[in-house]
Amino acid sequence: MNTLFARTLRKLREEKGFSQKQLGQQMFVNHSTVARWENASRLPDATMICRLANCLGVDVNELFQLAAQSEENPNVIIVDDSKIILSDCLAVLGEVMSNAAITGFIWPLEAIEYAKNNRIALAVLDIELGITSGLDLCNTLLEINPRTNIVFLTAYADYSLDAWKTKASGFMLKPMTVDDVREQLKKLRYPFSVIEAEK
Repeated sequence: MNTLFARTLRKLREEKGFSQKQLGQQMFVNHSTVARWENASRLPDATMICRLANCLGVDVNELFQLAAQSEENPNVIIVDDSKIILSDCLAVLGEVMSNAAITGFIWPLEAIEYAKNNRIALAVLDIELGITSGLDLCNTLLEINPRTNIVFLTAYADYSLDAWKTKASGFMLKPMTVDDVREQLKKLRYPFSVIEAEK
């Protein structure tokens, strides 16, 4: 455990006047991820350290020096070009998978870079991502790691036929619900262990 990194992160966050939830919202991660960084049960990876430095206004090299190599943990990503939808989905996913590191992305290219450096257990993808298609992003993520579970999330049921032509595990309609996520987790091609948040 890297308690020095954890203590420093908490100090920097408090100096900025952020709660764990507020920092998580700026980072596009669930607040429980921030809590785990601060209790030294998990370390952020390089992508997250860069985001932390930006959000907290500190030198990224200082954070890298504090951080040790992180352990491999189940990573879940969600890609949606709407910040509001992204934020709502992070909360739902965090409730169903409290033990996972859940990270949101607005930009598909950023998600691709993250996937190159992290083993993704589950990717939840909007199908309409501006000029990029979630269907194309699906194929790219599977080229990086064929064992990534892909679940599409869209407001348009008509996309379901296109989605099933890919190697996706599932399909959800917006708005995402806890029950929808639970149901999709039962259908994953490559299941992984999840722990639901205590109520």
